[in-house]
Amino acid sequence: MSAAPLATEVGSLRQQFRDGKAALIQRFRESRASTVAATRLIRDLARHVDRTLCELWQHAGMPAGAALVAVGGYGRGELFPYSDVDVLLLLPDDGELQPDPALRSSIEGFITACWDIGLEIGSSVRTLQECVAEAQRDVTIQTALLESRCLCGSRRLFQQFRKATTEAMDPKAFLRAKSLEMRQRHVKYEDSPYSLEPNCKESPGGLRDLQVVVWVARAAGLGGTWSELAAKGLITPFEVKQLQRNEGLLKLIRARLHMVAGRREDRLVFDLQTAVAESFGYSATKAHRASEVLMRRYYWAAKAVTQLNQILMLNIEERINGSGDAPMRPVNERFFDRAGMLEVASDELYTTQPHAILETFLIYQSTPGIKGLSARTLRALYNARNVMDAEFRRDPVNRAQFMDILRQPEGQTHAFRLMNQTSVLGRYLWVFRRIVGQMQHDLFHVYTVDQHILMVLRNVRRFFVPEHAHEYPFCSQLASQWDRPYVLYVAALFHDVAKGRGGDHSDLGAVEVRRFCRDHGIGKEDTALIEFLVKNHLTMSRVAQKEDLSDPEVIGKFAQRVGNERTLTALYLLTVADIRGTSPKVWNAWKGKLLEDLYRLTLRALGGGKPNMAAEIEARKQEALSMLNLHTALPGTQKPLWDTLELSYFARHEAADIAWHARSLWRYVKTDKPIVRARLSSVGEGLQVLVYSPDRQDLFARICGYFDQAGFNILDAKVHTTTAGYALDTFQVVSPQIEPDQQGSYRDIISLVETQAALALASEGPLPQPSRGRVSRRVKSFPITPRVALRPDERGQRWLLSVSTSDRSGLLYAIARVLARHQINLQLAKVSTLGERVEDTFLIDGPVLQQNKAQLQIESELLDVAGPV
Repeated sequence: MSAAPLATEVGSLRQQFRDGKAALIQRFRESRASTVAATRLIRDLARHVDRTLCELWQHAGMPAGAALVAVGGYGRGELFPYSDVDVLLLLPDDGELQPDPALRSSIEGFITACWDIGLEIGSSVRTLQECVAEAQRDVTIQTALLESRCLCGSRRLFQQFRKATTEAMDPKAFLRAKSLEMRQRHVKYEDSPYSLEPNCKESPGGLRDLQVVVWVARAAGLGGTWSELAAKGLITPFEVKQLQRNEGLLKLIRARLHMVAGRREDRLVFDLQTAVAESFGYSATKAHRASEVLMRRYYWAAKAVTQLNQILMLNIEERINGSGDAPMRPVNERFFDRAGMLEVASDELYTTQPHAILETFLIYQSTPGIKGLSARTLRALYNARNVMDAEFRRDPVNRAQFMDILRQPEGQTHAFRLMNQTSVLGRYLWVFRRIVGQMQHDLFHVYTVDQHILMVLRNVRRFFVPEHAHEYPFCSQLASQWDRPYVLYVAALFHDVAKGRGGDHSDLGAVEVRRFCRDHGIGKEDTALIEFLVKNHLTMSRVAQKEDLSDPEVIGKFAQRVGNERTLTALYLLTVADIRGTSPKVWNAWKGKLLEDLYRLTLRALGGGKPNMAAEIEARKQEALSMLNLHTALPGTQKPLWDTLELSYFARHEAADIAWHARSLWRYVKTDKPIVRARLSSVGEGLQVLVYSPDRQDLFARICGYFDQAGFNILDAKVHTTTAGYALDTFQVVSPQIEPDQQGSYRDIISLVETQAALALASEGPLPQPSRGRVSRRVKSFPITPRVALRPDERGQRWLLSVSTSDRSGLLYAIARVLARHQINLQLAKVSTLGERVEDTFLIDGPVLQQNKAQLQIESELLDVAGPV
């Protein structure tokens, strides 16, 4: 048939196809969110496309010897609303059908017509021999061809194709390739089913993990459906039900996600989570967002899929590789070591001997050579979940075994992760079960609560492992002197366990951990310490990042709270582990320095009572003088500057900074122009920038404006005014464009910063409007209500201003402009960025702050600039 009749048909087919697809999606939209509705939709969409393609094939005049084959997901007879349609135009081998110009024209016309009517096809044109050759070279093609259906054309050719591709299949090589591919995919998607924006198709626990099982089973001739795998003894009837239920839910979520997005979108991104949740009929409550209800349901399904995938892949591997016949070494009367995998002696072990459940993880943790659990053991655990009831949790033997796991010299990280993956941890610690798969929409944590807790446990554990001492040398030094690590492990397990209940999770968690300690026979002294750690796990970071560490009262108050060196050390280690376990982006060297400074200052206060500030300042001066001598500074270099400085300056700055200031400014003490000096930060990240200038009301705002315009983030600011009326300010800044390990890049821009900042500060014009920087998708999806607090300090001489809001560029400058407009003096600024949330604290003073009306005006203006863009 010529191209003209095909072109004539395209118009009517286009409307027919679009109307039919729209009707199917609309029916699904109006239906109850059920797995039955999703299954019917993806099946009916595939049939609708089948009919359309076959009509186009007929009108395109394709030869009788060719065949149109559906491959990939479409080959399974499944199509989601906006999935690609993968087809193979199969031609017989050379000699049977010559690729003449007429054939090429028919093929091109067919493919063009598919796109014209709105079918997003992925097409390939191959002969039988080419299919076999390509499949042997590329496992992706081999996989796509594994799931194929003949839509129309030569059935004989399709049967030859199926026979040839099946004979070319090497089950062992295919299993190895798909296993490696799956592992690589898992790493790409954070190696966790609990990503906050998971890909419901590709992430661990997604639909792809189920498809991989079917592919490797089909390649080995073990069946292509769950029922067929059950008939071969690979899965139990109970597991079939679990697979069907969780696969159905994932398909339903993916179908609703496509429908809501109106495009092919397999990621449950923040922008769409609420809309998808509402399409399920979920609505927000006081305790949870609608999206949190949906995501928790997703995570539980993904977790089950992860468990079942592991069981089935190990089972299939044993069948294909014959590893099920590997010799077994007895571990004890209940367990065997089969080629490094721990195997139960009988399938009913856990139902007849429930104590063996926790013993599994104790053996896994403590037995050299055991690297995992066998498929038989994983299946036995999966089927024994109902055994772990209230009586199981109260059993003294189980409680003793759980404490043994915590007290082992090593292996806690792997043991607890495996316990969580197999659902044992949540079944034994019922309070932990409540936070499995629970999201944290605070723009700070990037993990679900259970994953964050296990990450913190891992971080604490690494402090005690000599191989990791290079990561946090000071933490490792402290940990090496700690006598009972399990105390910190218990605190890590419980520090966030009461999240999502409403109320203060620290207080609620302290109640839970006190009960745990009582039930597990933990001594009175250790119980008191663990409870303190859970109740106060946020205190140290708050003091370090928000308060003035040069103030003896701040240190004294914190020292009084911790009480002794042991508690201080435990709280420090837990705090570092906690911050590091929230997000890879939250921790930086500056936060590490603040925490270490607070630790050392508090330790000194605990050991020697009230600090002797005069002696401390004198010691800093002498240390600074020694540093100046090392830099061959002339005698008396420090005197011109030091004569203009008050004691508060020396109390707030370290000796190295005092020496740098004196060395940089001794010739410019009476300058009438701004002086800017910069150097690589001593804490290993970013720049330290010194600004010295005749003081003016808007100076801090102009400095912030320059850093904003130049693309720097301010981490910390120390502001001092000399007795001669000069501002002496020091800033810690970083550039988001420069990675932490590229400190050398900062060296290249030091002179540029010094020159440009000095010019910007010399400007006399009005302050420019702050940029209303773009906010991230996460901030748009989960905006933070801005909060501003203005309160006097305990002496009533200065004021503490706290601003909490979503992070964006230009924010600090906008705040500084408000302060400048009201002629407020800034003495200290602490800028704390927690993911995409900022919590900035300022120490300020000024006559206007004595007026209630003015305070309200300032707070109102700050709320305006901190609000959403």
